[in-house]
Amino acid sequence: MINKPKEYDFASLLDNDELVMRQALSLAKKAADIGEVPVGCIIMENNKIIAAEYNRRETDQDATAHAEILALRAAGKHRPSWRLDGCDLYVTLEPCLMCSGAIIQARIRRLIFGAPDPKGGMAGSIYNVFDLPANHQVIISGLVLQEECSGQLKDFFQRRRLMGSKDGF
Repeated sequence: MINKPKEYDFASLLDNDELVMRQALSLAKKAADIGEVPVGCIIMENNKIIAAEYNRRETDQDATAHAEILALRAAGKHRPSWRLDGCDLYVTLEPCLMCSGAIIQARIRRLIFGAPDPKGGMAGSIYNVFDLPANHQVIISGLVLQEECSGQLKDFFQRRRLMGSKDGF
């Protein structure tokens, strides 16, 4: 699931990807702490965080309040344009169709995700929308800290089942 352009030093890139993904996992924990599905997202530009968000669908009562969408909105405020070319997006769960489309439209350079999503993942699990002809191509690196990211989601849903969900999910 990795598209490898020649200009990257992959050993140092993977080390950095894991460091940033650990930060995204911390954000995902904040989501879980308030009863949200634990997904965290960080957008980096020139090795600096310009946006860091987590899921807030239930909190905001907004179907579009996925971590990725919130981070794209926040990152757009740090730049003179909505175009986020040159930025890398890290997310603990493979993006859904909505988020994948937004990532392409925002001109994100690289998508780095942790856990695959067999029910809604659009970066290779169900379908890879990033392979469709589009005005922009995103480089995908998947399964970074997969066990930690998947484990966090599994633990959350296991706790929800044990406690019984009053929210219907």
